Amino acid sequence: MTEKIFVEKYNEAYVKVICEPGIAYELQEYFTFTIPNAKFMPQVRNKFWDGKIRLFNVATQRLYAGLTPYIRKFAYDRDYEVDLDDDLHDDSYSLKEAYDFCKQATNLEPRDYQVEAFAHAMRTRRALLLSPTASGKSLIIYLLAKKMIESEKKILVIVPTTSLVYQMQSDFKSYGYENNIRVIDGTQDKSWRNDIVEDIVVSTWQSIYKMPKPWFNQFKCVMGDEAHNFKSKSLTSIMTKLEDCEYRYGFTGTLDGTQTHKLVLEGLFGAVKKVTTSKELMDKGTLADLKIKCIALSYPKSECALLKKASYQEEMDYIVGSKARAKFIQNLILSMKGNTLVLFQLVEKHGKVLYNNLIEQQKKDLFDRQFFFVSGEVNAKIRENIRSVVEDQKDAVIVASYGTFSTGINIRNLNNIIFASPSKSKIRVLQSIGRGLRTSDKKDKATLFDISDDLSHGKRRNYTLQHSAERIKYYNDEKFDYKIYQVKINV
Repeated sequence: MTEKIFVEKYNEAYVKVICEPGIAYELQEYFTFTIPNAKFMPQVRNKFWDGKIRLFNVATQRLYAGLTPYIRKFAYDRDYEVDLDDDLHDDSYSLKEAYDFCKQATNLEPRDYQVEAFAHAMRTRRALLLSPTASGKSLIIYLLAKKMIESEKKILVIVPTTSLVYQMQSDFKSYGYENNIRVIDGTQDKSWRNDIVEDIVVSTWQSIYKMPKPWFNQFKCVMGDEAHNFKSKSLTSIMTKLEDCEYRYGFTGTLDGTQTHKLVLEGLFGAVKKVTTSKELMDKGTLADLKIKCIALSYPKSECALLKKASYQEEMDYIVGSKARAKFIQNLILSMKGNTLVLFQLVEKHGKVLYNNLIEQQKKDLFDRQFFFVSGEVNAKIRENIRSVVEDQKDAVIVASYGTFSTGINIRNLNNIIFASPSKSKIRVLQSIGRGLRTSDKKDKATLFDISDDLSHGKRRNYTLQHSAERIKYYNDEKFDYKIYQVKINV
């Protein structure tokens, strides 16, 4: 007799899977994954946790609703019968309806792929839309919000940073939205909690994750911008509190490539739908033509020998403390034409040093150029002001931390990006590149300067040089045009 699995809707966040205990444990194993690099985590090292994430709970029989398609595959592979009430897809919403609605919903002319993404989202009611930075994700969010308002549904838009709260508000106004938008960035007093009358709420996740479940009941649509951030415990908590929220859409330009990351996001939002790619948009002229110059700084053999047994932290301390390296980056910045974004990782040891060196050089040589410094210490409204000021400049320099300007910030008039600090995070690298891909009437090309450090000794390749190899893999995967240059550093 064929074993049967029954899948019932528990709420808008979860389904309940009813089956024999043996099958339940099979499901638990099927939906269990080891976190990448878990062995380095203190909780795992101290044996408080085994480093695994379990998406199916045998005790409660609950699974994220977005993972129901995987139950079908599980059952098919094992010859189990499955009774799955999947009412989330509605093919009746036509592409023509989508074009007609989008045409009157905004004062812009949406691109074909944006309308197709909107139509897909309307049909499925939940989706994880994968579209590269600068492809116009905020317009898709706006179109869906307008459609939800037409159906008298209140919308919650969640963003990762305070800067993006105000940028999203600004974007919606530019698309033609005339009503008030409630923005929540953590600076308001607590009165906002009980008097939300606006149809659209844009908030950082940090501002609302502690709110009780009843507060979330007012929302029937949630949209997560930069959804790759939603794997954290606090963001997952928000999504599971939205028990009555039928429409769930995540937007991101990048997934980190791990199965765990993808499945958690699909569970919270829905199946991945690739909207378009950076290469396609570059070929059409929608995105700026990108050139990547990978500059490998090679150091004297004596320095490499001193660092042959260095830990990652010791290597980083050496790199950011190198006066010769700092001088090279400073000269590189000052030699550039057009607006330049310099991204760093360590604020005190690196970012502030680079910025102060530039200011000192300006005082010495008396050249006319604007320099801005941005880190977590700079509040969101000042960051937004810097962003808008740079749009009207032609040779400005922003020295910014990865955490503040690598994700979501929209500067169309940006000509150059410098990776002043090493990174191997796929999301951080590709999101950072996206800062330079937007076109404007002043710009159709962008250049990325990827700085790496060759401190190899004998057969040993140092940590940050290995990180550079990882970034080059990403460039190959994305079909970006890159060239490697070797530059000797005289210490």
